[in-house]
Order: sequence, then structure tokens, then C-alpha cells
Amino acid sequence: MFALLGDLAAGCETERVRLRYGTCAVCVADLEALVPHPAAPTPPPPGFPACAAVGPYAGPLRGALLAYKEKGRHRLARPLGTLLAGAVAALAPRDRPVVLIPVPSTAAARRQRHGDHMARMTGHAVRRLRAAGWTAGMVQPLRALPRPDSTSLDAAGRHAAAVNSLRINPRISVRRRGDRMRGTLVVTDDIVTTGATLAAVVRRLEEADMQVTGAAVLAATQLRKITPRI
Repeated sequence: MFALLGDLAAGCETERVRLRYGTCAVCVADLEALVPHPAAPTPPPPGFPACAAVGPYAGPLRGALLAYKEKGRHRLARPLGTLLAGAVAALAPRDRPVVLIPVPSTAAARRQRHGDHMARMTGHAVRRLRAAGWTAGMVQPLRALPRPDSTSLDAAGRHAAAVNSLRINPRISVRRRGDRMRGTLVVTDDIVTTGATLAAVVRRLEEADMQVTGAAVLAATQLRKITPRI
């Protein structure tokens, strides 16, 4: 499943992995065994959407994601996109169109990572969903401006900074409320931590009259499984 772009396994960085593998067999088995499930930070910020995560930000998933984002292993976009498609499928019924909106990267992040890592991965998720029978597409109605360091901000401050860093591109059209052909609108991201970014994205989209069904992410820190009430 994983393609190697070096001599270390993407999941655990074990040395002397044979070149036709992108991660060791144990890590592959762990990744393929992940089952997407509802997740949310504790506490969730106001406006945080229903969220499905592939797994916790730990172990092979964390290793593969870091290798993709920070170490230039762009071929991992395809298998990670396949995992992301599973999280989308947990939110989107197969009998309705689904539109994926990746969380945008700043211009500086795109330069550093040689492209928009979320758009690349989301594109692979779209192809996987189509192969599995969904009517799926991707649009990018948002652009991200540089955001100030939020480490010293409280939850409200982080949310405000995230919202202020996002702009809507009015030339991009997605399905809106009241549209007879309205499908399922799902935001995609790599990691959810405090939830401020996802809540801000949802707010901006809903200000533009775009109804968000939920968010699909690869990994969640502060992971909390939601148990249905009886």
C-alpha cells in the first residue's frame, strides 16, 4: 500500500526496509486495521462539526503523516488519501453527491512542502471514493492568510485568529442550502487538536451559505470516542 521514497519505513523509520515498501509490514497491518470513528477535542470549540478520524495521532499513522508533510514523501499522498476516504465514508451516504473541501494551506506552507499537501491528499480520497461508488468531487473555496502564533492565546483567541486568517473565494461555487441537488459537504484535514481550525473553516463556509455536514481527518490528538446515548 505504501510507496517508499528513501531507505527508512515511513511509519516507524526502521532501517533497511526493502525499497518496494513504504513502511514495514507491521506498520502496514496497523494502518490497515484502523477503523474511522467519531472524535472531538475536549472540550470542543463552538461550531466544531461532527468529525470522523481515521485514528489517533500516534504510532505508524503519526509517522506516515510526518513523513508525508515534513520529509517530502509525496507518494504517501495516495495511501493516506485512501485512509482519509474511509473517514469521509463514515459521514457521507453513498447515494448522495459528496463534495470535499480541504483546509487550505498558507502560501509559505505550500512553498515549504512543495505544494498543497491537503489538496493533494484529498484528491486521492476523491478518486478512492469514486472507485467505491460515490459521486465525489473537490472544491477549494477558501484561501489561508498567515496566522500569528497562537500558543499564548486562549480558546476564544485561537478561534478568532483562525477565522480571521481565512478568506472565501467568491468565484468558487459549491452546493448551497436550498439547492435541490445539494450533496454532502465535508471538510478534510490532516490533524485535529484543539478544533479551532475546523470550527473556523465551518464558520467561514456557513457565512457563505454553505452547509457543512462534517469533517474528516486522518488523525486526532486528545482523541475522545463518542459513545451513543441509550
